[in-house]
Amino acid sequence: MSQPSNEAPQQPTVTLHNTAEYRDSYANSVQVRMSVWDFFLVFGTMSQNSPEEVQVANFQGIYLSPQQAKALWNVLGHNLAQYEQTFGTLALEPQQFPQQGGPVH
Repeated sequence: MSQPSNEAPQQPTVTLHNTAEYRDSYANSVQVRMSVWDFFLVFGTMSQNSPEEVQVANFQGIYLSPQQAKALWNVLGHNLAQYEQTFGTLALEPQQFPQQGGPVH
């Protein structure tokens, strides 16, 4: 019979690579929709050319499992805490327009 090991199991090596479709993009708008099965994040760029109208040009939608959404929430929270510790507290601007058709953050 083997003795139980006190060592933690060895973690696999993670190798990252970008597919041919990979693109870096800037988003200043993220809409979040959810269902019992998944979360749907829609990324876009928001611009306001007049006081009466805000335009959002969506360019990417990503589906996440609830587990992966929670993991993303944890990672973002940790990184935001580090960012604020380094650069100071972030303040969110109040929204200047009504939300229609889902949250826009």
